[in-house]
Amino acid sequence: MTSSTPSTPAAKAAQKDPWDLPDVSGLVVGVLGGTGDQGRGLAYRLAKAGQKVIIGSRAADRAQEAADGIGHGVEGADNADCARRSDIVIIAVPWDGHAKTLESLREELVGKLVVDCVNPLGFDKKGAYALKPEEGSAAEQAAALLPDSRVAAAFHHLSAVLLQDTSLEEIDTDVMVLGEERADVEIVQALAGRIPGMRGVFAGRLRNAHQVESLVANLISVNRRYKAHAGLRVTDI
Repeated sequence: MTSSTPSTPAAKAAQKDPWDLPDVSGLVVGVLGGTGDQGRGLAYRLAKAGQKVIIGSRAADRAQEAADGIGHGVEGADNADCARRSDIVIIAVPWDGHAKTLESLREELVGKLVVDCVNPLGFDKKGAYALKPEEGSAAEQAAALLPDSRVAAAFHHLSAVLLQDTSLEEIDTDVMVLGEERADVEIVQALAGRIPGMRGVFAGRLRNAHQVESLVANLISVNRRYKAHAGLRVTDI
């Protein structure tokens, strides 16, 4: 009788380095809501880092006026043109206009990577508090309204004041990035990493976006008490 030699289990595939991120320097970034404080700040930081940026507004002339104020090659366009011309589209519109804006741009956003940074918040005499959209979060609302787009969530916890402060060369913060596809998440992580001082950190799938968006209410409380512009850092990674 001949004995067979047991087969050796195949070696496990080497784990991908989570910090091995793609080169996104050639991608065009659109910022819808780019005339608001958060959108304008993000546009400034990304353009200063060398990214091609287009900011969108309902009125093209208003967008161009804001773009001229930012400089660094930023262009202005109406929202539809901004969405069509961009590879990645950041949604930085006010929460009360979130659904209407996305519904109106569904066709222009087909196939695009859409990055939602909107925080559903309410305010009363006690301060800021989180709202819970029917879909679970702003990012999940975006995914429901844009079934033919690839939706991720990021850039929620950034101070608009610091983003627009031209005297600051770096922004000391991590950016929580959520999404369904690893490739899309890594693109957004890499985009965040283009801004000096920032690091994009994977923080789960879109079903976890509510608590990330909600944390902004806590940061507003921190900032009011300590007269600060607090961000977040994740330790031990």
